[in-house]
Amino acid sequence: MKYRVNKDYLLDMLNLLLTTPSPSGFCHNIMAKIEKKSIDLGYSFERTKKGCGIITVLGKNADHTIGLSAHVDTLGAMVRAIKSSGTIRFTPIGGYMMSTVEGEYCKIHTRSGKIFDGTVLTTKPSVHVYSEAKSQKREEENMEVRIDELLESEDDVKALGIAPGDYISFDSRTTIMENGFIKSRHLDDKAGVAALFGLLELLKSQNITPKNNLRIFISTYEEVGHGSSYIPKDIDELIAIDMGAMGDDLNCKENQVSICAKDSSGPYDYHIVSRLVDIANKNKIDYAVDVYPNYASDVSAALGGGNDIRGALIGPGVHASHSMERTHIDGILNTIQLLARYVSE
Repeated sequence: MKYRVNKDYLLDMLNLLLTTPSPSGFCHNIMAKIEKKSIDLGYSFERTKKGCGIITVLGKNADHTIGLSAHVDTLGAMVRAIKSSGTIRFTPIGGYMMSTVEGEYCKIHTRSGKIFDGTVLTTKPSVHVYSEAKSQKREEENMEVRIDELLESEDDVKALGIAPGDYISFDSRTTIMENGFIKSRHLDDKAGVAALFGLLELLKSQNITPKNNLRIFISTYEEVGHGSSYIPKDIDELIAIDMGAMGDDLNCKENQVSICAKDSSGPYDYHIVSRLVDIANKNKIDYAVDVYPNYASDVSAALGGGNDIRGALIGPGVHASHSMERTHIDGILNTIQLLARYVSE
């Protein structure tokens, strides 16, 4: 028998996450919302010095602690320089192809709290004007942000209060479809964070006490490699809930939960992976086991940070990662089902 997941709560939480800007290092606004959601469910919430969140759920056995991690930070950009033309040269936050953000609407977040709208374009954005517009390489030096204000110079931009170091967030373009598909930027990894809150709501509403203590770790610097380099010292094993990669030589589909056996940081713990597969088989949870060729997770960062833990990685299948991503509600639900069984049995 499968657990009853509150789909309305799950989708509301996912939409809240996806529509709140949070490039790596600029997560204070979204973490405030996550803290409120945690407290609303009746859970304790604390923060690390660098702004990650920790939600504690007491279990029947206090001698063993399972960590469940997901990252709320996303890809984004930062103002690198203000050009004499009144446009912005930017530097990327996280790893993505410049072609995937060309033409994207964005917001510039100033240190004073003002927010300005803009659009990411190439420096030669019109085929009617530039003969090389189509062939121009989509790379950092050929990209800029056009600000939606009447501007003619660098001084005009500075007068708005925009300066180097200001964050730039991309429009998520979130669409939740009636057929279950969810199209949006930043499903990596806000779908994983939503899955954890779906689990927390399930445990609370159905009065389920986990077998062991749980530490839910919401990281804020995963996209730049050190999100969970620090984790609470009482964690014995850590499972990262992140997107399941899809593509050549991979089995996962968007409606499945992916169990990663190995990524570019190395193999995951044999015994945890085996148990996850066994639970999925016994409970008829739709899953796939895959090896991700270009990937690292919160568990990778935790192990790299010297933590003495066992680790694993699971998550809903996400197509076109670090681009215009898409998943399916069933992939998130299967992730929650697998987690619920893992922490309660």
